[in-house]
Amino acid sequence: MAAIIGIIDHLICRLFIIYKPVMKRLIAFSLFTTVFCIACFAQEREKIAPAGYDSLRMEIPHGKIDTITYPSKTVGTNRRSLIYTPPDFSSKKKYPVLYLLHGIGGDEKEWLKEGKPQVILDNLYAAGKIEPMIVVLPNGRAMKDDRAIGNIYEPAKAQAFATFEKDLLNDLIPYIEKKYPVLKNRESRAIAGLSMGGGQALNFGLGNLDKFAWVGGFSSAPNTKTPQELLPDPEAAKAKLKLLWISCGDNDGLITFSKRTHDYLNEKNVPHIYYIMPGVHDFKVWKNSLYMFTQFLFKPVDVSTFNKYTVLGTPASSNIRSVKYPQVLPDSRVLFRMKAPDAQRVQIDLGRKYDMARDTGGYWKLVTDSISEGFHYYSLLIDGVAVADPASESYYGMSRMASGIEIPFAGGDYYAEKNVPHGDLRIKRYFSTVTNSWRRFYIYTPPGYDANVIEKYPVLYILHGGGEDERGWATQGRTDLILDNLIAEKKAKPMLIVMPDGNFGSGGLAGFGEQSLRQFENELKQVIIPFVDKNYRTETDAKNRALAGLSLGGLQTLYAGIRNTQLFSWLGVFSSGWFSNQPTLANPQYEYMKNNAAAINGNLKSLWISMGGKEDIAYSNCKIMMTKFDEMGIKYSYTEYPGGHTWPVWRNNLYNFAQVLFR
Repeated sequence: MAAIIGIIDHLICRLFIIYKPVMKRLIAFSLFTTVFCIACFAQEREKIAPAGYDSLRMEIPHGKIDTITYPSKTVGTNRRSLIYTPPDFSSKKKYPVLYLLHGIGGDEKEWLKEGKPQVILDNLYAAGKIEPMIVVLPNGRAMKDDRAIGNIYEPAKAQAFATFEKDLLNDLIPYIEKKYPVLKNRESRAIAGLSMGGGQALNFGLGNLDKFAWVGGFSSAPNTKTPQELLPDPEAAKAKLKLLWISCGDNDGLITFSKRTHDYLNEKNVPHIYYIMPGVHDFKVWKNSLYMFTQFLFKPVDVSTFNKYTVLGTPASSNIRSVKYPQVLPDSRVLFRMKAPDAQRVQIDLGRKYDMARDTGGYWKLVTDSISEGFHYYSLLIDGVAVADPASESYYGMSRMASGIEIPFAGGDYYAEKNVPHGDLRIKRYFSTVTNSWRRFYIYTPPGYDANVIEKYPVLYILHGGGEDERGWATQGRTDLILDNLIAEKKAKPMLIVMPDGNFGSGGLAGFGEQSLRQFENELKQVIIPFVDKNYRTETDAKNRALAGLSLGGLQTLYAGIRNTQLFSWLGVFSSGWFSNQPTLANPQYEYMKNNAAAINGNLKSLWISMGGKEDIAYSNCKIMMTKFDEMGIKYSYTEYPGGHTWPVWRNNLYNFAQVLFR
């Protein structure tokens, strides 16, 4: 091999001597192209139209706008439309077509008067950013008197916007394809629109996937069909759509219609661009949308980049009312922005510490890396002091009040708010004879509990982790929504779920030991279970009672549950395991299990153990514990859900464990 390399090297040297001038030019060109390509890839993706994008430039070639008249059998009259043909238009070449629709108060001239589409497109052509295309700007009000006069909201005029679908498909498109040199396949046909026209574009484009491969809704209005009506077959959309674009201004009152469609598409894993920019319901947003949207059309697209284009994100659902930041971007990065003009250093602690950058107005800003699904605690660090973000709801976690953020993801449907019967979350105070104090628990009662006054229910007692309390499963855990959805789908039996405070002594892991475990066991057996059985309609035998917990609550479950299998037939241990470095605590538990293995196996219908993968801080302890179980012959089931030691894992644990119970 070395000899071959030497020969090649010698030949290159000889060629360089013989063709020195040419080789120099080739090397120079190679270096130029390398630097150029590196610069191209290093350049940040264009996310918003630059200054002057809609300004007329006399030094470049211009397209042409004409008015056409076509016969409409749908309406029973001749109708008008504008048509844009690109610079250097030739009847000998065939072009793809974009149908561009106006709003409820406009007509075929609205884009021309307010949006300057011909200027925007001419400038894009001159920059080499778009493919040559014909753009048709019709009147989307399909009725004989289609002028935007009088009460534009009256029912007949509103219906005319729906009727336009038939006019478009049966009259206008056939006319364009007969009179102009256009490509007639679906891959060469796009539809987009603003406001009412945005709703039309989504309705007609997604409703006719055999006609359109490119669909864009700009600030789509309430005429937009529900997501389930738009895409009853998400798989067909994935197969046929080249691009689905949904854009809106962040202060547009109609943004909820765009967001609900985006959320549904996310849930169904349908690739799309959800583009949010600063703005309201006006042409500033719509012109920018046209500028961005047309650059994708009629050329290869990379769906893996679709979540990178937006300017702004969506305010986190965990924000307090009407607060814009933090925002979650489509790729699950988080945009933080806050004002602290006198602070010297501001950080966000979210998985890791991020330094924020201050602008001249005293605002601090940051975009994080992509954050994993579901709920996460976070804190502001202002000059080194950890505080809750006043823009966020606060949650008791990490042994203090902290902020929390909800990161939506495609698989989060199981804890979403749905149109299903809902149970109740109730707070109940009780006096504890174990602690000689007033305490409280949260309790979930399933749908119909108050109406079905005779029916009795099984009970799951579920425990929080260290640094949390009875609020954890009720708020961070989304227990009520998870069970509402499971019960509605008949995947889980209706049940009561009791969420007690598991803190004893100094609380959390700081006061953890045999004494606090025994105290919790006494509280559960002597106070909580009798109180629940007395005050709620419960099935009181072991086969209708379950105990589960996460982290610290998992250890409490292992202790109180294993020692009382005459009370519980179902145990769930989430992200937990006896500490391998505390044999004085763990060994007596293993000794008890070894001596009572037959009773434990006989009484338990399920010992269900789950971890958050190798990133879970309890992973090693759990693996060692299960090895001990194997040696003792203790029966159990084991599953993993990636995510470490976090609430997304534990929500998923509850979702799966609840389906096992009381069968």
